[in-house]
Amino acid sequence: MAVANGLRRPDTYIETSAILAVVFGQERTISHRRLLVARGFTSALTVAETSRVVMRGRAVGTLTTDDERRVRSTLQEFFSGCDVLPLSHEILLRAGRSFPVEPIRTLDAIHLATVESVGIPSHLIRVVTRDRRIRENALAMGYTVN
Repeated sequence: MAVANGLRRPDTYIETSAILAVVFGQERTISHRRLLVARGFTSALTVAETSRVVMRGRAVGTLTTDDERRVRSTLQEFFSGCDVLPLSHEILLRAGRSFPVEPIRTLDAIHLATVESVGIPSHLIRVVTRDRRIRENALAMGYTVN
């Protein structure tokens, strides 16, 4: 696919819940497991969210040191091969406006605003998520959702 807005692969937005489900083995479908290979683009918010999940897991004892090392390595590999969009002022402004299916949480709104920020028609972008609110809004906005 041609590069749009500086993205190598602007056709697939991968949201935090989908990445975490794959990394922690909760999602075993081939389409989601391919995320770690196909990549696509995501938000810088995803970097922070995934790091916080790992930190929380260590703090509450649900992740061993070996688990943490494995998860961090997998996440680092994923992020190094995917386009990570910064949180811009424009994205944050868009996140503050209404979405088709309200109410929506702030961080979910930031993910949706990030998808919109690439300026590609919605029917050309697939949003990969396990979050119900993001799924409902992405579908209402015309995106394909996995």
